[in-house]
Amino acid sequence: MSQDTDFSVSSDSQSIASKDQSFSGADIANPHNRNGDNNSSLHISTRRASMVMSDDVKSQVECLAKTLSRHTTRDGPVKDIFENIEASLDSDAFDAKAIFTSFVNGANEQGIHLRKAGVILEDISAEGTDASALEGQTFGDILSLPYTIYKAIKTKRQSKMRKILQNINCLAEPGEMVLVLGRPGAGCSSFLKVTAGEIDQFAGGVKGDVSYDGIYQDEMMKNYKSDVIYNGELDVHFPYLTVKQTLDFAIACKTPAKRVDDVSRAEYIAATRDLFATIFGLRHTYNTKVGNDFVRGVSGGERKRVSIAEALAARGTIYCWDNATRGLDASTALEYAQAIRIMTNLLESTAFVTIYQASENIYECFDKVVVLFAGRQIYYGKINDAKDYFARMGYICPSRQSTAEFLTALTDVNGLHIIKEGYEHKVPRTAEEFEHQWLNSPEFQQLQQDIQDYKDRVDAEKTRELYQQSMNQEKSKYSRKKSYFTVSYPEQVKLCVQRGFQRIYGDKTSTIINTVAAIVQAFVTGSLYYNSPSTTNGAFSRGGVLYFALLYYSLLGLANISFDHRPILQKHKGYSLYHPSAEALASTISAMPFRLIGITCFLIILFFLSGLHRTASTFFIVYLFLIMCAEAINGLFEMISSGCDNIAQANSICGILMLAISMYSTYMIQLPSMHPWFKWISYILPIRYSFESMLNAEFHGRHMECGGTLVPSGPGYENVANANQVCAFVGSTPGQSWVLGDNYLRLQYTYEYKHTWRNFGIMWCFLIGYVGLKALITEFKRPVISGGDALIFKKGYKRSTISSDEESADSYNVADVKEKYSTGESFSDEHDNIFEGLKSTGIFLWNKVCFTIPYDGGQRMLLDHVSGYCIPGTLTALMGESGAGKTTLLNTLAQRNVGIITGDMLVNGRPINASFERRTGYVQQQDVHIAELTVRESLQFSARMRRAQSIPDSEKMAYVEKIIRILDMEEYAEALVGAVGRGLNVEQRKKLSIGVELVAKPDLLLFLDEPTSGLDSQSSWSIVQLLRKLAEAGQSILCTIHQPSATLFEQFDRLLLLKKGGQTVYFGDIGQNSTTLLEYFERNGARKCDAKENPAEYILEAIGAGATASVNEDWHQIWKNSPEHTETEQRIEEMIRDLTAKGADSADDDNSKYATSYFYQFRYVWIRTATTLWRDLPYIMSKMMLNITAGLFIGFTFYDVGKTFTGLQNALFATFMAIVLSAPSMNQIQARAIASRELFEVRESKSNMFHWSLVMVTQYLSEIPYHLFFSTLFFVSLYFPLRIFFEASRSAVFYLNYCILFQLFYVALGLMVLYMSPDLPSANILMGLTLSFLISFCGVTQPESLMPGFWTFMWKASPYTYFVQNLVGIMLHEKPVICSKKELNYFAPPSGMTCGEYMEPFLNRSTGYIVDPSSTTECAYCIYNVGDDYLTHISSSYSYLWRNFGFYWAYIGFNICAMIGVYYIFHVRKISMIKPGNILKKFKKN
Repeated sequence: MSQDTDFSVSSDSQSIASKDQSFSGADIANPHNRNGDNNSSLHISTRRASMVMSDDVKSQVECLAKTLSRHTTRDGPVKDIFENIEASLDSDAFDAKAIFTSFVNGANEQGIHLRKAGVILEDISAEGTDASALEGQTFGDILSLPYTIYKAIKTKRQSKMRKILQNINCLAEPGEMVLVLGRPGAGCSSFLKVTAGEIDQFAGGVKGDVSYDGIYQDEMMKNYKSDVIYNGELDVHFPYLTVKQTLDFAIACKTPAKRVDDVSRAEYIAATRDLFATIFGLRHTYNTKVGNDFVRGVSGGERKRVSIAEALAARGTIYCWDNATRGLDASTALEYAQAIRIMTNLLESTAFVTIYQASENIYECFDKVVVLFAGRQIYYGKINDAKDYFARMGYICPSRQSTAEFLTALTDVNGLHIIKEGYEHKVPRTAEEFEHQWLNSPEFQQLQQDIQDYKDRVDAEKTRELYQQSMNQEKSKYSRKKSYFTVSYPEQVKLCVQRGFQRIYGDKTSTIINTVAAIVQAFVTGSLYYNSPSTTNGAFSRGGVLYFALLYYSLLGLANISFDHRPILQKHKGYSLYHPSAEALASTISAMPFRLIGITCFLIILFFLSGLHRTASTFFIVYLFLIMCAEAINGLFEMISSGCDNIAQANSICGILMLAISMYSTYMIQLPSMHPWFKWISYILPIRYSFESMLNAEFHGRHMECGGTLVPSGPGYENVANANQVCAFVGSTPGQSWVLGDNYLRLQYTYEYKHTWRNFGIMWCFLIGYVGLKALITEFKRPVISGGDALIFKKGYKRSTISSDEESADSYNVADVKEKYSTGESFSDEHDNIFEGLKSTGIFLWNKVCFTIPYDGGQRMLLDHVSGYCIPGTLTALMGESGAGKTTLLNTLAQRNVGIITGDMLVNGRPINASFERRTGYVQQQDVHIAELTVRESLQFSARMRRAQSIPDSEKMAYVEKIIRILDMEEYAEALVGAVGRGLNVEQRKKLSIGVELVAKPDLLLFLDEPTSGLDSQSSWSIVQLLRKLAEAGQSILCTIHQPSATLFEQFDRLLLLKKGGQTVYFGDIGQNSTTLLEYFERNGARKCDAKENPAEYILEAIGAGATASVNEDWHQIWKNSPEHTETEQRIEEMIRDLTAKGADSADDDNSKYATSYFYQFRYVWIRTATTLWRDLPYIMSKMMLNITAGLFIGFTFYDVGKTFTGLQNALFATFMAIVLSAPSMNQIQARAIASRELFEVRESKSNMFHWSLVMVTQYLSEIPYHLFFSTLFFVSLYFPLRIFFEASRSAVFYLNYCILFQLFYVALGLMVLYMSPDLPSANILMGLTLSFLISFCGVTQPESLMPGFWTFMWKASPYTYFVQNLVGIMLHEKPVICSKKELNYFAPPSGMTCGEYMEPFLNRSTGYIVDPSSTTECAYCIYNVGDDYLTHISSSYSYLWRNFGFYWAYIGFNICAMIGVYYIFHVRKISMIKPGNILKKFKKN
């Protein structure tokens, strides 16, 4: 690893841990002795040619890894490990010390410089904007906009900065691991970001000095950024790449130019990858996708190890790992800490790590620890000295509490504290007091002395010289001199393109779907325009075919907008793997060939079905410009997206652009008709130039026969000379019965054939410009914008002021929010009485429960005859390793599983009934709530829905207030739930999840699934203490918990322990200090549990829990043969007999599914839904801006349509665009409505809170008022600029049709499609397909008269047909038509006749008029006399107005009924869309 650690090599002591990855490439591949010493020559079975380690070497590397993972700097030099290992290994097979010594010698002999660096932080302070508590926004802010603006300015001027970090000092030498401890909000992440130079997010800046072996941070970030790496807490990877591809890419980006032994790049990459994969146990996952939360891949622990290996491949000198064990169980977290230990030992790098729940074993992996309290440093030193330091203050670590938990608890004023006698009033309690003690301690003085000594030892000039030499050696010769990237820019682009191909190949589904969708669209559209007439009748249709092709691929570019790659790009940018612009270029290059496949299939089908000009030149010119336009517009959307912070911004801007692309392609409105204020738009969009060249290719040199528009013609004109007739079509010539295509394009569009290849050059300029700008923006813009946590209070709520003075307000930070707004008094004795009235009334027991599911053609048993019971007043823990069936059992007992369930589940000795779900509380692991509601409103809604309607509302609300006090939520009861980071924090959300169930006053049982998951140790303690109090108040609680600390474990009364396969290992009392439980295991063969051990970890170890652990004993069989099992079985049988004999409680006879009536539910669900929308300002704003912007854009595009023939077409297209606006509007509706549907399905439906139909009905009713209001704004913005019939008889009827009936129609349509879809992406696909049919067949782009007979039924069935007919009919009925000079058709009358006399028979039976009937030389004919003539041409009539009005109501009624019906079919009855044959079976069961 030729980069990181600087070596001083001597004969007696050699620094083995090097950061140059070459040791993995050269020395494992060919570790022969370079010194020529035959006695110490190495005999390793690995051959350079194959680059594959033998099985012996692999196993010994794994052995080495295990040893290194337990070695710290306290244990002496790393070289001692190798000496110990050598003694036990066969030197012919593997010589560990020789491999690393050989590498060091080789690196020095070959002049390869190696890097390492320590870190010093001196008096570091960081400030950010105080956003700890904000006021929520509502739509009312928009209605009172001037006041809102005034208030925003006032708030901005009064905003203050808050101190995130204060007076931080630190020294970490090379090879050391530093543990950073503190509660969420204490500043741990900020500490790591400052250390790693990620300081652009601190609005108030960073003060103090950060140096790396004498090099200050500014210089380090400018010249050596690649050496300092910050790794966020989330594992972000491209999910469709395999582990091998992920690691190979990272290694390839950091492969040095000069490598030990000059091994090839391929050998180096393969050997380095093999070494990392062997050390971190990833070799078996090479060909497995990395995956994520939604894509199946490697396990969470393996994904974490991939993240570590990838970070190591970046070859940094200093690593900062932020809460990297988030979501991992204790054993996986330990593996992670050991892996970091291996890294620091092998590479002599420096590691800073934050961990929230660190066990003692994890704690022992570290060298030093820093403790932060509200942004202040209260300790820094060796891990073994920390406990003693605080013991001198008077704090005693409780028995069996881990040191990390003890240290974190000190930073919580409500934590578990044991204070020495006599020190009760002496110990520090606040952050300021702890900091004062620290600054005056001998440990702080020693730290300052150590920092000074280290600064004296290091020479900044030597460090700088070494870094520069090392970087010059490893950088590619094609890299810029000042670049800190390892490989050259072209090589970075090449690697990113290769990865782009791998990503697309890994996710073949989306490519296939897009290609299949394109083929289906081509067949549908091609058949709609099937063999378009070659006469003038087909000219408009041929233009429509080419316009549709361009528009379809423009829409695909809009649909492909994604921000999923942003977090990965941010990570790799931090790792300095490549320039962000290299990835921006590569993503365009790699996706193009796959888009080409779809375009090719699409155009071949569409071109030949629709009967376009079938010549090779026409086809290939159309093909070329379709490709150019698709790529250019895709580049345009990607360029816009690269400058946006989130996908909502990108969609809104690109949506307006899409509107411009639709209208300014010159198909809908031609250049001569464009108004000067918007005409420039057509020149800056690539679609116009492609459309021109494609039309030129289709119409150039084409003679179009006059298709039914020869004037005059028919009876009486059979023998008329050609000079006395004209083709009534743009571009016609008097005396010709055909129109030249070039003339048509020149007069209609102002297109010239000579522009074809000029346009080709322009398209290249667009394409290169868009892609270049995208690369430029991506290079300099931060991919992910982050910020601190903030509480958001309901608008109008006057919260109490926390800070009593300005100074304290300045230092107030998120940790203070945590203290003030979280655990409160932690259930002091004086509050015990508020737990009264929570007693459960029933005993729940289960006997021999089995759960079986279909699996691989057979069946798989997940629960194997599990028995147990929950008695009021007890807290029962449900434990087991991952995959043991804990959540499965919980879901089965709560009646939430679907499968084959056998066994008995009884309440008071009787089978459970329909009321069971609402009489029990189930706290899910996922905290799913409505973001726009406050804590109090969420609880009130649950209380109203879950408790009997007969109970007075005042009593329900009083009980809600009681639960708020019990959970200590008073201070943030009026805070909005929000999103994580901008709303309630993790602990507050968990309390709300518990509260939502408690306010239902479950009289049977409270289930909790992993209530401490994702919490820090103090938050976990708070939650379990709450459960303990509830149990003591008489609640019956069953709770799954994943490897708790000893102090948490002892709060439980009883344990149900499962092993893999859902088999019971133990069920019974835990006992005081776990004595009953430990006695059982020790008596049955387990080793004796040490007094300092955690009993929870001990029993899991005893039964062989873990991925690699195994035991000889079958603990399930031991349990079945034990007297405890027999006693449990007898107890269950006795309880069943006694309870059955006792008779039923009156509550058990309540068999109703819901606690309240339908109309009672309707009232409160509607209020909740309406409140949600009122407060969702981004959603309402996007809806409003879409309507206003689109209305003004369309209105002023077609401003003053006038009385010309072109004006008739413009009126039609203005109406058409108004109808098409429903597409983005429905997408908005679906994206919002999916949240309420998911909440209902995930949580509320499981508790029978309210009837499922209310989800749809209330969503529809809540959306309608906004659509009525915003469509009014749209109407004003669109209708009046068109300047057509302002009188009420027209404008009011237009308003009625569009702003009321059309809104009622498409809101229901959008919701119907959503509720029949399994998820949002599927809804988007179905919505696109539905709209494609409705819009294509409404008669605008292809008149009904030109549709093939097969498709006319779709024209009649499409509701959009009738909306277009009415809206256009209102605007054109009795509208006089006065053709412009360009639109008139000229011909000469026969000699001796006036134009009027000559045309009279024709005009009596046809439309149109003659401008000057008395002329005898030239007749000027206009094809239409009145707007109704044009309506007839498009198969419409004003007389259909009220007929269509009736049709609307039928469609609206159908949509509402279908919306409810499809939800019932697909989500209540759960009938698969893929297997419609199941429908009959489902209904037969009824």
